[in-house]
Amino acid sequence: MITKERRHTAIIGSGIVGLAHAWAAARSGDRVTVFERSDRSRGASVRNFGMFWPIGQKAEHYPLALRSGELWREFSQASGITRRPCGSACIVDRDDEAAVLEEFASIAPQLGFSCELWTRSQAEERCPGARKGVMKAALYSPTECNLDPREAMMALPPFLSEKYGVSFRWNTAVTHVEKGKIRVASGEYEAFDQIIICSGDDFQTLFPTVFAAAPLKVCKLQMLRTVPQPGGWSLGPMLSSGLTLRHYDSFAICPSLVHVKRRIARETPELDRYGIHVMASQDRDGGIVLGDSHEYGEDIEIFDKAEIDELMLRELRRLYDFPDWTLAERWHGCYAKYAEAPIFRAQPLPDVHIATGTGGCGMTMSFGLAEAFFASQF
Repeated sequence: MITKERRHTAIIGSGIVGLAHAWAAARSGDRVTVFERSDRSRGASVRNFGMFWPIGQKAEHYPLALRSGELWREFSQASGITRRPCGSACIVDRDDEAAVLEEFASIAPQLGFSCELWTRSQAEERCPGARKGVMKAALYSPTECNLDPREAMMALPPFLSEKYGVSFRWNTAVTHVEKGKIRVASGEYEAFDQIIICSGDDFQTLFPTVFAAAPLKVCKLQMLRTVPQPGGWSLGPMLSSGLTLRHYDSFAICPSLVHVKRRIARETPELDRYGIHVMASQDRDGGIVLGDSHEYGEDIEIFDKAEIDELMLRELRRLYDFPDWTLAERWHGCYAKYAEAPIFRAQPLPDVHIATGTGGCGMTMSFGLAEAFFASQF
């Protein structure tokens, strides 16, 4: 009997999008090789909140986010990485923001979302990280999980290698792609049946004309991390704020959101200038990850702005309360954002695919998106 040879798939890029596609390819039966220009993942995927955040997705994408959550659970059980199914709470202290939460809590269950509206007393009891006496209401969602991106991104390659035989070519930049083969920086060509380019915000190295014609943009985020909190103190649910309502697509269904946006633009235009909304999650060592900001395109500089950090801390302290606010780290990350869908896909050549632009939803959507892509091939 003649056995059909396994398809050999190359994945370019070892961020969460690339590793998700590597996993999905291997699960579908492909032989997989991942190429990464650095010695490990060093881009946006290791610089995020560690939030698996389905509540922020549009209703039509929510099931795919939940499927990603099932895959995160499978991976965490197999690898032992930190995964804390803590849920999330959106804490608001303005009447117009509370109106948005009420609308969402009323509409969302019909669209498949799982959430409930909390009063101030309920939120204060269940959210140790929320400042007492300031909030109007809170929206709780049970679907969110806390992940540590640095730990997860270190654990994924050995998991894929040991369980699925995925090969990794570290410190190997791919400089050219054509149908059926790639060229690496050393000048060598290698043949593949399928090539998937997951190059994040690098729009110049491979197929720059494709990226130039696409509605993609680069987004820079500044973030902070506190020292580990004393005595094993726990944040409870991951936290967001009323500022977050204007950032995530899911809340666009709420008629009152326009009033929130107008009031923020009128009263605190500096927050819109830097795309600031505040969130908090807790890493595996007990530190609180805080942020964030959003600068786009030509506004992005290599130097971080102290003004942005101070504005974030101003808004964070207004709503949240932690035992120790001492900062241990400051950093930024840059990712590709595509506003028209959860991911940007293109096929510049036969059997050559581009996958990027998951924006701030890479940890939430990538596993489900990659699985759906490979399911569509069969």
